[in-house]
Amino acid sequence: MTVATNGRATRPDGRSTRWDDHRAQRRTSLVREARRAIHEIGPGASMDEIAAMAGTSKSIYYRYFDDKAGLRLAVAESVVKGMHRLLAEAAAEAPTPHAALRAMVRTYLQTIESSPQVYWFVTRTALGGNEPDDGTARPEALGAYLDSVITLVAEPFARAVHVPPTTAAAWAAGAVGFVRGAGEWWLGHTRADGQTRDDLTDQVTTWLWNGPVGVLHHDDTGGAEPSRHLEKQES
Repeated sequence: MTVATNGRATRPDGRSTRWDDHRAQRRTSLVREARRAIHEIGPGASMDEIAAMAGTSKSIYYRYFDDKAGLRLAVAESVVKGMHRLLAEAAAEAPTPHAALRAMVRTYLQTIESSPQVYWFVTRTALGGNEPDDGTARPEALGAYLDSVITLVAEPFARAVHVPPTTAAAWAAGAVGFVRGAGEWWLGHTRADGQTRDDLTDQVTTWLWNGPVGVLHHDDTGGAEPSRHLEKQES
């Protein structure tokens, strides 16, 4: 972009732009290394341990993130951005509303199962970690992620039962909280004594779908289509 100064056009300093690009790349690299360290060590990993695994010093991390809370937020932004993309793709590729709901539930569980240590670090539950939960608020990125996921989940619900947007959003907010709670319980109970991801996916999807979706769809069709049929509509 060209900026006018005293009637003369000037261009941005290329050195400044290159430095900004370098900082952004370096920051991304440090977040990636932090995720790797947390995955290996656990959510209670100290800044010293994270820096050591990244092959750098704690002072470098503080230069880019100010403190551990800043690093936590940056990791959260990275995690939720990737998760949101995967959820959106899963919903878009599903042939029916019911299939979209199941695909999103499965994708969420698959994502948290792939690195539970990083998930606990981001959500501050720190299960099994050595860092106490100090009661601070969740990272802003996580709140923004939950809000955006509510919109994703509401869309197939609204398509299935033709309800007002506010009704769809209310159901989706409850569904997101339910899936997150079930997923965290599953992770925290050693995969619930052998319960697989697909088992939980099927159970959670059925519970959600046969609740308000089944009832509202039944009312909408005058009782002509029972909720049991909705479970099988994608087959």
